[in-house]
Amino acid sequence: ARLRREAPVYRNEDLGFYALSKHDDVLAALHDTEVFCSRHGITLEPRSPLPLLLTMDPPEHTDMRSLISRGFTPRRVAAMEEQMRALSRKHLDRFRDAGTCDLIADYSGRLPMDVISTMLGVPEEDQEQMRIWSDAMMEREDGNPDIPPAGIEAGANVYNYFTELVAERRRHPTDDLTSAFLEAELDGEGLSDLQVVSFCFLFIVAGNETTTKLIGNALYWLAAHPDQRAAVYADPSRIPDVVEEVLRYEGSTQQIARTLTADATVRDVTMPEGSKVLLLLGSANRDEDVFVDPEVFDIDRRPTRHIAFGHGAHVCLGAAMARLEARLAIEDLHEAMTDYAFDEDTLVRFNSGNVRGYASMPMTFTPR
Repeated sequence: ARLRREAPVYRNEDLGFYALSKHDDVLAALHDTEVFCSRHGITLEPRSPLPLLLTMDPPEHTDMRSLISRGFTPRRVAAMEEQMRALSRKHLDRFRDAGTCDLIADYSGRLPMDVISTMLGVPEEDQEQMRIWSDAMMEREDGNPDIPPAGIEAGANVYNYFTELVAERRRHPTDDLTSAFLEAELDGEGLSDLQVVSFCFLFIVAGNETTTKLIGNALYWLAAHPDQRAAVYADPSRIPDVVEEVLRYEGSTQQIARTLTADATVRDVTMPEGSKVLLLLGSANRDEDVFVDPEVFDIDRRPTRHIAFGHGAHVCLGAAMARLEARLAIEDLHEAMTDYAFDEDTLVRFNSGNVRGYASMPMTFTPR
């Protein structure tokens, strides 16, 4: 709130970046892909050498996104619901009668990885290792934005894993998403193995960490607001409202970076060409000029203009799947338990500049 009020275009001299915190400014930057470009990376640290969709700009981005989006059509996502439900209940069955669990380790850290891994064709016996690697790639040491050695090693392991998987699917296709990408064509040409590996790499990270934290954040804020939680138990059709308010109030993606291809002036501050600019999505979603009582968690909020999934050309490709997974997870958790509670002293934050949520969430509950 202080940044929005006192320095909506903030300059960090130590790390050499600008930051936009107002909703309108962030939204405008997200739409201006020509000046606020992604091709130099979407974090402050150096960009990945892989040809990732997130670090492309139109028109290359437009073509690739059109191709990849075939794997995330509403019909394909909806068709996953039954499988998601089965995976969800498999994990719930391990602790539903115990009255205690770690929400992240036992459930929300497993479900999203299972879903995206299954879609890509990663065997069940490899999915836990994939989750460990994904966590390591995203976590940062306190006060240091650089990728730690463990994260670099994990990234290499994921890359090598998918290099082998893609080669195997090239020889022996199946009905998974990896095989579908290998069979796809862009302008009459098939995708290279490196391009398909890059897509798989992106989905494992983007399709896991943010949804894991979204589910955890949702349960945390419902537990912190018993009256609203009671309303949801009384009327489970309110669960999509919970998901939208959690996305606004404490979305798992807090910021994203862009690089200026030309000088840009925002609120009378001119940022020079080549500058790194952080777009503070979390701050934009609490802008008092857009939201009434933005610091209040309120599942009755109407309408909600949050930009938790970004906006414009780079709006999150997996938004529909993330919403579905979060809704389904809350439904199943509420069906399995009541009176769930968290002890603040045992909660462990996930250490990352970009992802907001918990690494560990021990909880108690009453089985239903």
